[in-house]
Amino acid sequence: MVRLPNSLKIKTTRLASAVQIALLGGMLAFASGASADERLKEGITPATEVSQVPTAAKLRKDTVVAGISEPQGIFNPYFFVNGWDENVTNVIFSRLIDWDSHGKLVPGLAQSWTVSPDNKVYTIKLRPGLTFSDGSPLSAEDVAFTLTVLHDPKYDGDTDITLANIAGGAQYKAGKADSVSGLKVIDSLTLQVTTTQPGATTLAKIGGPVLSKAYYGKGYQRGNLDYLRTLHGKPLGNGPYVYDKYIPGQEIRFHANTHFYRGTPPTLRFIYRVTNPSTNFQLFQTGETDYDAFTSRPDDIEQLKLLGFANINLYGSSDYSEVEFNVRRPALNDARVRKALIYGLDRQKLIDVVYQGYGKVAIEPIAPISWAYNTQGVNPYKYDPAQAKKLLDEAGWKPGADGIRTKDGKRLELTLLVSKKVLNDALIPIAKENWRQIGVLLKPQVVDFNALMAQRKAGNYDLASFSTSTLNDPHDGVWDFYSSEAKESGYHNPQVDKLINDGNAVLDIEKRKPIYHQLYQVLADDPPVILLGYREILSASSARVSGFKPDIYNGLTGSLPDVKIVK
Repeated sequence: MVRLPNSLKIKTTRLASAVQIALLGGMLAFASGASADERLKEGITPATEVSQVPTAAKLRKDTVVAGISEPQGIFNPYFFVNGWDENVTNVIFSRLIDWDSHGKLVPGLAQSWTVSPDNKVYTIKLRPGLTFSDGSPLSAEDVAFTLTVLHDPKYDGDTDITLANIAGGAQYKAGKADSVSGLKVIDSLTLQVTTTQPGATTLAKIGGPVLSKAYYGKGYQRGNLDYLRTLHGKPLGNGPYVYDKYIPGQEIRFHANTHFYRGTPPTLRFIYRVTNPSTNFQLFQTGETDYDAFTSRPDDIEQLKLLGFANINLYGSSDYSEVEFNVRRPALNDARVRKALIYGLDRQKLIDVVYQGYGKVAIEPIAPISWAYNTQGVNPYKYDPAQAKKLLDEAGWKPGADGIRTKDGKRLELTLLVSKKVLNDALIPIAKENWRQIGVLLKPQVVDFNALMAQRKAGNYDLASFSTSTLNDPHDGVWDFYSSEAKESGYHNPQVDKLINDGNAVLDIEKRKPIYHQLYQVLADDPPVILLGYREILSASSARVSGFKPDIYNGLTGSLPDVKIVK
């Protein structure tokens, strides 16, 4: 999964006030937040006063502007590490196979596909006449090239193609074969992919964005991706828009792709404008942006309603927020200490402060909207300082003279890496106070998200806070806990590895369910993370545009080809 900054954007002045109220009052903040009757219903709530569209927005005759957080500038769908870069690549590249708004796989660049009776052979048919944005043809050779790159020994991106179990992939990666035997180009429109075993996520894995072999593969040889990497800032795709320019800290510009397979988008230009928690509402209010995401809280919803010109969209998310344990640290290698930190954190207060009725405490590494969610529940780890203290006592951490626990002459002091985001603004004071009460001294380090990921990769942390990307399958929500994937955190549990493999080896949903339910229980008993919360996603678009229908699987980019400026 892709790690994202741990929450959406909101004005920090309002949040700081909210946190102060919660902590100084010694009770749940906003107890009078959205009641069941007052809650905004999921779906689109249309604008009430279209005439209130700001003048600045009306002056843009052929351009739609959406807000985004700061990308890193790696605009290749298989190499980014920053989730905001993914938002950019989704504008530039189309998937071979798409998701609909319910998470079902549907045709994209691929017109159709068939699967053999043993679920091991996939035959994919491309739409005829496909091209890249420069007009060059897109064929099955490009799909095969893309999947070959993902097997390259020097590939270090986030897409783990080994999960697809393509025949010959391991041999190619090891240098024992000159090509991936399981990739067979039947003709320009047909690719046959043979796998060694069935996989629940295989079709989604092989159905991603397609790279141009002619553009990205010049002189390509196994083990040498140097040339391809030079093109991260000069992407060539096949999506609805063509990349023009990135001005760091300001915006990313695009123009409509006249070669887009669904036809030229009706809006000629699209811009992602870089916004931050202190400016995004103001920019939307004044018409500098036409679309942005906000935190699902009653005051934000009310402010958007008062604008009159906002089409407000609320929908459930499939991600979850978390605090990751670095179990390589001696103190955190003990599951009792990890459990104590979960019991000792008032996560309900955190969620109430941040979301005020539009979020829930997370108890499993999958959101409630998923078919894999266990409605019977696993250990919910309800706030229990007494249980936390008991576990720390059992682990040999005894309170010192100042209340901070010690063991073998070392104090129980933990660093927490966070980026400057709304959930973290609330997490820091709540966690510091809660954990101080059970004898743990928390030392938060606030850094930008890219620096956070760099420190995490170097193993220079005790705890790190972020959220997952969109989870299209329950496998995506647990894959980071697999031993070979948990390199930074050092988490290793053979039973977890086995259950992750078992869950991905079965295609039938009803047979997969009990496997994931068992896996969630094992993860609760040996926690790799502190699960924080599930959220609902709030976004708004200006009434000057139509067609924005974001959902959990496609975000705003899924509807971007249909966005029009209302005349």
